[in-house]
Amino acid sequence: MLEGHGDDGYNYRGKVKMNFSSNIFSHIDLSGLKRHLSEHLDLIDHYPEPEPHALERMIAERAGIEAGNVLVTNGATEAIYLIARLFGRDRQCVCTPTFAEYEAAISAAAELPASERMIHWICNPNNPTGAVLPLEEWRRRLGANASDIYVVDQSYAAYTLQPTLPPSVVNRCRRCLLVYSMTKRYGIPGLRLGYVVAAKRTIGRLRKYKPTWSVNALAIEAGKYLLKHDIPNFPDMHRYLAETQRLRAGLNRIEGVAALQTETNFMLVRLPRGTAAALKTYLIDRHGILVRDASNFKGLNERYIRVAAQLPEENDALVEAVKTYMSCR
Repeated sequence: MLEGHGDDGYNYRGKVKMNFSSNIFSHIDLSGLKRHLSEHLDLIDHYPEPEPHALERMIAERAGIEAGNVLVTNGATEAIYLIARLFGRDRQCVCTPTFAEYEAAISAAAELPASERMIHWICNPNNPTGAVLPLEEWRRRLGANASDIYVVDQSYAAYTLQPTLPPSVVNRCRRCLLVYSMTKRYGIPGLRLGYVVAAKRTIGRLRKYKPTWSVNALAIEAGKYLLKHDIPNFPDMHRYLAETQRLRAGLNRIEGVAALQTETNFMLVRLPRGTAAALKTYLIDRHGILVRDASNFKGLNERYIRVAAQLPEENDALVEAVKTYMSCR
């Protein structure tokens, strides 16, 4: 179970004015979705579909694959735990720093290894670094070992201009499983919704581990609506990533601060002194700014925070607040 994560505004009720702590654009317009769900509240009077096959068909059609290649889950996190359980008797490889739930899921499902096969868990784009593995490297890896399996979490694929693995790859390489987060793509963290794309046989095996009704009726309805209507103000990625680089440059102008290279809308920031926890407390108390204390990512320490670019004026406010904090230390 994840302890310490982004978007923990529930700990700071009434204080958060600017949210940099989650890896998404926090100003996504959900008014259309909210109106739609308010008109479908009667759905909670009944059980949801045991398996959301209609939503799976919509996802498959958009991705150019068959519905049998898709398994909708209660967020990408449920997908991760299902996959870890399926491959619990295999050896596991997680490169850090990355999303902590991979190791948590592996530990929860751990059995004595009975196979020489290796399961590689890769976040692409990677959280928290924002790095994207080039397609040439994917071709090398997927063609190298005929037994190894790759679980590729592409929850942030919509937030990069770099090419990521297409869903159709699962038909060419059955050793590849792709995980997606509608939570991240559409900015709906309170409605847990994700899915796995994999070979049909693998999806069938995963489905046996999945609890009945694990995805609630409103989340299913939200998924259908969003696939039809999308988000009216989802950021243009060319402009948004240019703004991300402007934020990075501003942070790097602060003496000693190192905002690391990224290919997404979020980045790691290394502090020259003090701790991420202290900076986070200062920013929320003095400026109403919420950032992610990244010290609990394996491989990082108490000097790292993670931020996702927001509106230009908010990015400027973050830079000024960090500059003020550092000048007093």
